[in-house]
Amino acid sequence: MHLQTLDWVIVVVSIAICFTPALFFGKRAGKGTAEFFASGRSVPWWLAGLSMVATTFSSDTPNLVTDIVRRQGVAGNWCWWAFVLTGVSTVFFYARLWRRSGVMTDLEFYEIRYSGKAASVVRGFRAIYLGFFFNCIIMASVNLAACKIAGILFGLERWQTLLMVGLLNVVFAAHSGLWGVLVIDMIQFFIKMSAVIAAAYFAVKLPQVGGLQGMIDKLSNVSGPGGINYLNVLPDFSDHWDIAVAVFVMPIAVQWWAVWYPGAEPGGGSYIAQRMLASKSERDALAGTLFFNIAHYCLRPWPWIIVALCSIIVYPQLSDIQKEFPHLDPSLLGNDIAYPAMLKCLPVGWIGLMVAGLIAANSSTILTHLNWGASYLVHDFYRRFITTDATEKHYVMMGRLATVALYLCAGALTFVLETAKDNFDIMLQVGAGTGLLYLVRWFWWRVNAWCEVVAMVSSFGVSIFWLILKKFGPTDVQLSTHEQLLYTIAFTTVCWVLTAFITGLETDHHTLLAFYRKVRPFGPGWAHIREEVGNIDEDRTAGDNIPLALIGWVAGCTAIWSALFTLGNYLYGRTTYTAILGGVFVLSSLVLIRVVNKLWTK
Repeated sequence: MHLQTLDWVIVVVSIAICFTPALFFGKRAGKGTAEFFASGRSVPWWLAGLSMVATTFSSDTPNLVTDIVRRQGVAGNWCWWAFVLTGVSTVFFYARLWRRSGVMTDLEFYEIRYSGKAASVVRGFRAIYLGFFFNCIIMASVNLAACKIAGILFGLERWQTLLMVGLLNVVFAAHSGLWGVLVIDMIQFFIKMSAVIAAAYFAVKLPQVGGLQGMIDKLSNVSGPGGINYLNVLPDFSDHWDIAVAVFVMPIAVQWWAVWYPGAEPGGGSYIAQRMLASKSERDALAGTLFFNIAHYCLRPWPWIIVALCSIIVYPQLSDIQKEFPHLDPSLLGNDIAYPAMLKCLPVGWIGLMVAGLIAANSSTILTHLNWGASYLVHDFYRRFITTDATEKHYVMMGRLATVALYLCAGALTFVLETAKDNFDIMLQVGAGTGLLYLVRWFWWRVNAWCEVVAMVSSFGVSIFWLILKKFGPTDVQLSTHEQLLYTIAFTTVCWVLTAFITGLETDHHTLLAFYRKVRPFGPGWAHIREEVGNIDEDRTAGDNIPLALIGWVAGCTAIWSALFTLGNYLYGRTTYTAILGGVFVLSSLVLIRVVNKLWTK
């Protein structure tokens, strides 16, 4: 595919608009780690929220959704739609607590919540485990998508794509710190949304598709893998119960609270916690996280889904994509590559905007992960355990060097990965069973550092066991992905809960008192600590109302899901369902607004 002059002009102008403002934050970012990693804790809610949305909209996200739709239909997206429960719970139960903690990174939390060597070990281990190993897997997955897109559009080799996007991302991440990342994210979000909406519009205009109604008519008469209906937003519980369990029951009943996944961590974490901690107030942390969840689940999915559905008509088999793009590296061929293959339908000018949008999607995610990972490696490992008394400028320089090293390692790992959905499953499996711990540790004093160690080790160990069994075990004992996930969650949860009771007095009592005075966690799990502390400043606990928070959580989830499916049914032309779901959205939104006004008055 060749870009015309107009396309190249749009690409260059878009990149300049995105990245030029970040150049002005280099001096500010160099003042110290608080500026480089936390933007001086002065980020307004709208900037924090837009940055969260932009970060989770990476170059591999449209590919992942396309992979899911082609394999499991629209209903397969419940594997990530279920995380609405996680995200909205963070808004009403955890964002305020994170902001009160005053830590620079979410890993620093361990040494104000726990005590002794175990707390230091957990902080140092997770700095390497998450900031380096897990972070590199995420960035490699994003880079893999960029390589597939560039392979389709320009016929580039993997190393060529990695070199070009790497130079752009590493330079700006190292130069401008989190301030630059936030500003770039804000601009990139609007470019990316414009591009994917345009892609959906032109996809349905293809002669093979015949408009929205043509797409619906054609796919209504076609059965997907296992006989699924591609268009259904809920799985078929009567004839395909096994599929329903995998794509809906497991995510809704278990996955959302039991699995650690970046961007949807139970209780908040990683770059979501980073944005909350960088916010200028508790209210900004709450509002930014709420805006993120609304935009993440309501605004973005359907343009991706429409393109994915059209791709089933245009390229029903992977061999059709291979025929269309004969020079494509066979190792890149998978269902996730159908999304970039569909971009061939874009006219001159719009293809330039899409290329700019895909570059923006890649950059917004990689920039965040570089800064977030560097904050772990420098603030939570290097500064804490290796060089403890250097100047702020020294730590900023180490942060910039860590940024470069992270990208080089992620780039090397890109050559190992294959498809977006497989990478998604791996990350879910490795984090399985730890999610409940991250929810409970704020509200139950017995949770201690050894619970964290046991949860990580048991989850990782079981995941390795499944990988070995898949490769070397007999075929008759192989379990499906959701069955493996369920067993991992059960084993890991039992292990850390038993550890909490066995080692419940491990955390120093003075540490528990100091944590409670600083964070003020609510609920019965701290009852005896609360009695010992005595009277507290009511202004510091304003909004800590569990019944209202529960109502807000339910109303928020209902509003988001009903908005998502109102739009979907409107696109399907289902007037009755659209009206009913639209009414549910209005009612739940009114309840949500009322709860928010009551909780956030101070």
